[in-house]
Amino acid sequence: MSVMRTKSVEQSISETDDPEFALKKSLSWLDLTVFGIGVIIGAGIFTFTGKAAQAYAGPAITISFVVAAVVCGLAALCYAEFASTVPVSGSAYTFSYASLGEIVAWIIGWDLLLELALGAGVVSQGWSSYANLLLNDLGIHLPSALAPLTKDNPGGQFNLLAFLLVAVLTALVAWGIKESMRVNLVLVAIKLFIVLFVIVAGIAYIKTANYTPFVPPAKAGEGASGLTQPLIQAMFGFTPSTYGLGGIFAGAGIVFFAYIGFDVVATTAEEAKNPQRDLPIGIIASLVICTILYVAVAFVITGMVKYDKIDPDAALATAFKDVGKSAYATVISCGAVAGLTTVVMTLIIGATRVLFAMCRDRLLPAGLGRTNPRTGTPIRITVLVGAIVAFIAGYLGNHVDLEEMVNIGTLAAFTLVSLAVPILRRRRPDIQRAFRVPLSPWLPGFAALASLYLMLNLSVETWIRFLVWMALGFVIYFAYSYRNSRLARRGHDTEPEPARVAGA
Repeated sequence: MSVMRTKSVEQSISETDDPEFALKKSLSWLDLTVFGIGVIIGAGIFTFTGKAAQAYAGPAITISFVVAAVVCGLAALCYAEFASTVPVSGSAYTFSYASLGEIVAWIIGWDLLLELALGAGVVSQGWSSYANLLLNDLGIHLPSALAPLTKDNPGGQFNLLAFLLVAVLTALVAWGIKESMRVNLVLVAIKLFIVLFVIVAGIAYIKTANYTPFVPPAKAGEGASGLTQPLIQAMFGFTPSTYGLGGIFAGAGIVFFAYIGFDVVATTAEEAKNPQRDLPIGIIASLVICTILYVAVAFVITGMVKYDKIDPDAALATAFKDVGKSAYATVISCGAVAGLTTVVMTLIIGATRVLFAMCRDRLLPAGLGRTNPRTGTPIRITVLVGAIVAFIAGYLGNHVDLEEMVNIGTLAAFTLVSLAVPILRRRRPDIQRAFRVPLSPWLPGFAALASLYLMLNLSVETWIRFLVWMALGFVIYFAYSYRNSRLARRGHDTEPEPARVAGA
């Protein structure tokens, strides 16, 4: 019995035929691309653009978006190779099981649950703020204790709107993946319309003088202290800088999180009609489309408003108010509501698919993962994930700052997937790969280092919380999963021979 035991690619694929754990294959490359766009374009484009431009990079925030896109693109290539080679639910968890071993797979699965569940809860709170503003415009005012917690409403105790959103989306996800994608398609169309509206309408209000200087002169930033300082500052004494070349890279570290979500496409691998072809298209196409839109929006906003005058909390809406177009700001708020809805839904889907894969491998109780014959979805897991996300959205997020926890979980997943690509190539060179990362192992290695560097820029407090979450995961693994996993029951200490699996 070894914690480094691996499950072969053939074994992972063959287990998808188990009727009790079979997902419906109904997604095309277009579904996957829309799915990726739906989760990527969300809180990032509505908030991070203004925040990073105002505090870090100025008009050069457009370059920051490109730098962040390159880092994400490297990771996306690694995800595309794995997703097309191992078209099984679970994303990085499943990939790690086939290459790095069970204990690493458990770590990454536990890590992904942190990223996706917390992400859905955090984004739903952002959604509730926009929704509450729209309700106020309609003359509907929630009681202070049930309204979103903001600087204007410090008495918020329970976020009713976020709770109701998660409840409705959980029911939709449990109903069926194709039905969820239809709703996602409509909302993504609305969101893309709003983004294009910002670009086209904003061009008329660009003042070229606002682009000067395009790269503002560098100046020393205000360093944090104690648990709030970045880990790299605590370790090496580095202090953050704003503007200049350093500001561009600091801005890239901020807007990087606007790209979080493309990896969720890989969690639906088992539900794709032709995963070897469709998954790489869906992952890479969604990232390219979102990068183009991000750069265009950043260019327009920094042209409409001088970078040091940008509202970091609501850059898009405020920019149009500043030029006398308040009605446009209302339209943008409606788009934000639609856009953030798709993000919450896709993150819930991602969390359920990772948990589903772990249950099918018996690392968690198998009974939770059985799919409903009529809907083709794991209803029990969906309800469980929905309840956890609803608690985070309705209560926990009002009392604990959770955004950076989402970021560290994502970057940890990027790092491990990047390392796993050359390892699986060395162990299984015989596997036919529909998509291959170029320049391996150098490009995957660089992707891992880039992700690790961004992790080091997160606060000490975030690292402590992350390590506590990981410690809890180890307790569960050695108390239950180590002895009850599917590999433990079969007595497989090493990866089975491919011929043996094919013969079986």
